[in-house]
Amino acid sequence: MKRSTINARIRAAIDLFDTHRFALPPFASWSPAAWREAGTKADDIRRCRLGWDLTDFDRDDFTRCGLLLFTLRNGRATAKPIEGVKPYAEKIMIVGDAQVTPWHYHLVKMEDIINRSGGRLVVDVCRADVEGRLTDDAVEVSIDGVRRSVAARGRIELSPGESITLPPRLAHQFTAVGGAVVAGEVSSLNDDETDNYFIDPVSRFPSIEEDEPAEYLLCTEYS
Repeated sequence: MKRSTINARIRAAIDLFDTHRFALPPFASWSPAAWREAGTKADDIRRCRLGWDLTDFDRDDFTRCGLLLFTLRNGRATAKPIEGVKPYAEKIMIVGDAQVTPWHYHLVKMEDIINRSGGRLVVDVCRADVEGRLTDDAVEVSIDGVRRSVAARGRIELSPGESITLPPRLAHQFTAVGGAVVAGEVSSLNDDETDNYFIDPVSRFPSIEEDEPAEYLLCTEYS
C-alpha cells in the first residue's frame, strides 16, 4: 500500500468515527513526532500494539479486500499472569461496503464481532479442521446469546446492535452491505503475529510504499 493511501484512509476513518459519535483516545491523533516526544511513558501502548492497524492483506486492492482497525485495549501474549496485564482486547473497525476480510480463524482467541452502526455486517462461518481446511460440517453459533444452526459456509447478517460470538477454530470471513459498517470486536487477548490462520495464504500486515511522509503510525511501526 502507498503511504498516501494509508494517510487518507485514517483521516477518513477519524471523520467517520466522529460522524458516528465514537470518540477515540488521544493517542489516535498523535503524529510520529508526538510519539517520539512521548518517550517511554507510552511503552504500554507500544507493547500491546494499541492504535491504528490497516491492511490490504497484500492484495493491493484495499477497496475490495482490506480492513481498517483501531485497537483500543489489549494485553501482551508474552506477559505472565502475575504482571496484572489485561487478558482481554477491544477493537473498533471500519468494514467498507463490499470490502472483504478473507477466511481466517484463531486457535486461541475467542471474540464477539458487533455491528455498532452503518449498513449490515455479513459474516460467513465454517469449521476448520486440524490441517486448517474448511469442513462440510454444520455450525452452531450464538447471535446475542441466541443459538442458531447454519450450514457450512453459512451466512449471518447482523444489523446495527447485533453481534456474533466466534470461538477458536471457527473460520470466518466478513463484509458489509448497504453501506460501510462501524464494527466492534471484544475478545480475549489479541495476538495478530501468531494467532491468525488464513485459509488462503495472505499477509496480515501490508507492504508500504513511502510516497509521502507518515501522518500517523500504524501499531506495527512504533519500534
